[in-house]
Amino acid sequence: MMMGLFRKELCVAGFAACAMVLGTLPGTNGIAQTRAVPQPVYDLLLRGGHVLDDKNHIDSLMDVAVKDGKIARVAPHISPADALKTIDVKGLYVTPGLIDIHVHVYAGTGERNSYAGDNSVPPDGFTFRVGVTTVVDAGCSGWRNFEDFKQRIIDRSKTRVFAMLNIVGSGMRGDAYEQNMADMDGEATATMALKYPQIIVGIKTAHFAGPQWTPVEQAVIAGTHANIPVMVDFGVDWPSRPIYDLMTEKLRPGDIYTHMYSGLRHEQDLTTLGPSRGMIAGRKRGIYFDVGHGGGSFRWALAEPMIKDGFIPDSISTDIHVTSMNAAMKDELNVADKILALGVPLKEVVAEMTSHPAREIKHEELGNLSEGSIADIAVLRMENGKFGFTDMDNKRLNGTKRLVCELTLKDGKIVYNLNGLGTSLWNQPAGPHDSVASRWTTFAPHAAPTGKAGSTEH
Repeated sequence: MMMGLFRKELCVAGFAACAMVLGTLPGTNGIAQTRAVPQPVYDLLLRGGHVLDDKNHIDSLMDVAVKDGKIARVAPHISPADALKTIDVKGLYVTPGLIDIHVHVYAGTGERNSYAGDNSVPPDGFTFRVGVTTVVDAGCSGWRNFEDFKQRIIDRSKTRVFAMLNIVGSGMRGDAYEQNMADMDGEATATMALKYPQIIVGIKTAHFAGPQWTPVEQAVIAGTHANIPVMVDFGVDWPSRPIYDLMTEKLRPGDIYTHMYSGLRHEQDLTTLGPSRGMIAGRKRGIYFDVGHGGGSFRWALAEPMIKDGFIPDSISTDIHVTSMNAAMKDELNVADKILALGVPLKEVVAEMTSHPAREIKHEELGNLSEGSIADIAVLRMENGKFGFTDMDNKRLNGTKRLVCELTLKDGKIVYNLNGLGTSLWNQPAGPHDSVASRWTTFAPHAAPTGKAGSTEH
């Protein structure tokens, strides 16, 4: 009996991958015998949701099963008996985990008025609660301080954090650094990118106030050597740096133009109010266009007529920082709501937050629900009502739909659960598999007090 109990306790303690649990039965001769009790084949089952998976062309009611942090099966009907925990998501949308490719998260250095400091926000504070599982820091660090950013933020965050290196070696730390062309070194930047190819996914040029092409040209040198895209925040508008030349001569197919609806750099044709000839030429050439809302880079006066003309985003991103998150932008879903309110279908909006950004940063293992893929999942509710959405000029567009995140899974584990989907009522008995399933359903387990300092989760 003791051996049977010991084996059972081992399974409960975390060996959920075992195919069966050994139970005990009294034998006819008085000696305890063991019986193999089949275990469910999946850890979690999201049942009855409307799956939107652009990469796999799925737009229908489907069940999604997860095992060992990976997508195990997507099918119209999967038996709840096959899962340790089944979560009813009827009436909700099930999508790949959202990817925000323009954020600022190099926080914690204490440097004032710097995106390598006080202007940035810790990623885990804003990601999971809106369905985001992956972010890309857009140029807060350069080759000189990337490794500090890595150990300070990337290595410690539960959110998956990638980085675009700033072409300025010292990073995004204000004009004293960002206008220094002597610190724009494509070769040194490429060397650092090649040192961390699984983390550094692009090169960023931003905020440059001069008339020269130096930051763009050096960024392209770095991007070419490291085989990664360049993201351009085109800085101050100069006649010597027309956006048409940027799109047709300087950038490469696969590079990314962010702040596409800002209106600060001739993105709009002032006669037709649609996209300018430079933007049209860029799209034909294979440049990707990213929202990059931020605190001052999204205007209804551009977004409405350009989207009406068919110039929709390739990717939806926030440009989140301490100012934008508390102003018009707010978060990834709020930006998505704005694109929805302008008439872009939900299916396309989800693609612009999943498979499209994954392709742009060359990490197509993300942003999909393919069997065997990483189980990053967002479960979203579409609310109907009267909502107002604002832009950089504090102008409002009224809308009738708003996305709310109900549930987020990263690597197959629930990391955000707004309304306790899949949990039991506090005064009901636990289910037969709850102790094992808790490995996948509990983000911050509460340890029993041990009397030792720091031993419990607060």
